[in-house]
Amino acid sequence: MGKVIEKLRLTNVFEPKKTAEVEAVIDTGATMLVLPLALVRRLGLKKRSEVTVRYANGATDVRPVYGVVQTEIKGRVGDFDVLAEADGAQPLVGQIVLEQLDLVVDPKKRKVLPNPQSPDLPMVEVLALTWARA
Repeated sequence: MGKVIEKLRLTNVFEPKKTAEVEAVIDTGATMLVLPLALVRRLGLKKRSEVTVRYANGATDVRPVYGVVQTEIKGRVGDFDVLAEADGAQPLVGQIVLEQLDLVVDPKKRKVLPNPQSPDLPMVEVLALTWARA
């Protein structure tokens, strides 16, 4: 497929004047939004928790999770926690972000696009309906 890179606009939800624009690798095999620690600090994000991370080479490590950052890609916006990696790490967008913003990857064009089935607004899948719709 080749590497897919997209521009992101990041904004601290609690301090909206703290923003950044970065280019990030789109990785459908990853889970979360990943940013280098220096950028997390520049945005003024607060540590929320820690998680165990499994890398592509099979190694594991405990990494901090920070939040909350508003993330805009292709005009779609959502609020996400961020996995912080070492300074110099490439920003990365994982599947949670793509799913919530209803974005799809076009491997031939190496681009991220709004889902063609919902070009105007993100669509949310509800797999089980347990209540009557009002």
